[in-house]
Amino acid sequence: MREYLRIEDYKNDNVYRESFNDLAKLVFGLDFSAWYEQGCWNDQYICYSYVDNGKVIANASVNKMVVVSHGVKYNTLQIGTVMTHPDYRNQGLSGKLLRYILELYEQEFDFIYLFVNESVQEYYPRFGFERVIESRFSVSVKKLERSSEQLSTPRRMDIQSSKDSRILSSFASERVPVSSKLGIIDNEHLLMFYFVLIFPEDIYYFEEFEAIVLFKHEEDQLHIFDIISLKSIAIDTILPSLISDQTETIHFHFTPDYDLNKLQVESITDEDDTLFVRPSWPLKDKHLLFPATSHA
Repeated sequence: MREYLRIEDYKNDNVYRESFNDLAKLVFGLDFSAWYEQGCWNDQYICYSYVDNGKVIANASVNKMVVVSHGVKYNTLQIGTVMTHPDYRNQGLSGKLLRYILELYEQEFDFIYLFVNESVQEYYPRFGFERVIESRFSVSVKKLERSSEQLSTPRRMDIQSSKDSRILSSFASERVPVSSKLGIIDNEHLLMFYFVLIFPEDIYYFEEFEAIVLFKHEEDQLHIFDIISLKSIAIDTILPSLISDQTETIHFHFTPDYDLNKLQVESITDEDDTLFVRPSWPLKDKHLLFPATSHA
């Protein structure tokens, strides 16, 4: 079997970085260039790749971050952007990269995790990963306590504005956990990825709450993807400003600090984005969901 050159941490090498980006566009339809050009690719995101004739042909990246649960901080590593060029598949390249990453980092972090789709779920247990069932959270607007106070009006942010970009970067680096049960900090690079590439039209600033909220209305459904704040916020104080007259149900794409008796909670049984953890899952809450903006 052919041997290929392994390279790593090449964000400042224009040739390799562009080749990585070409592979990401081919495999995932993702263009990282705007994210890089805005200075969001920092030392918390490291690529490990094989190259052939100067081109990246396979990759697995690591994302360093901190998971916070009930005040306990866990230094964690999330693996993502695992991809191989179609012409180089079935050579075990991604497996070699994964083994290298695990050997490099497993003593340094409290746990290592990743999210995978249905087609590769049987692959990752070979590397010591175990599946963890997450939960979905939603609430009927009818169960909300209505406030008689004047509602706050959010300002839609523009990622292309230098002023807004600075605000977003500052909030991303200084945020508090979105939930006491499960929150992520020290992942500015990944949060900026969602600002720049995934939710550029859905970012709203609540100046009085010192909070940025990512949310979207879909007919009578409201989806809240994240609340990025500089201090803890009671979620009931901000929800009335997000709902419209048509809103019937609110979907939280994270674990909300909310009365479980009011929430509709269900285990996620579909296989689109399944959590796998190594060596074991340390968190004790029965129902948890990693924030959507923390998925690599």
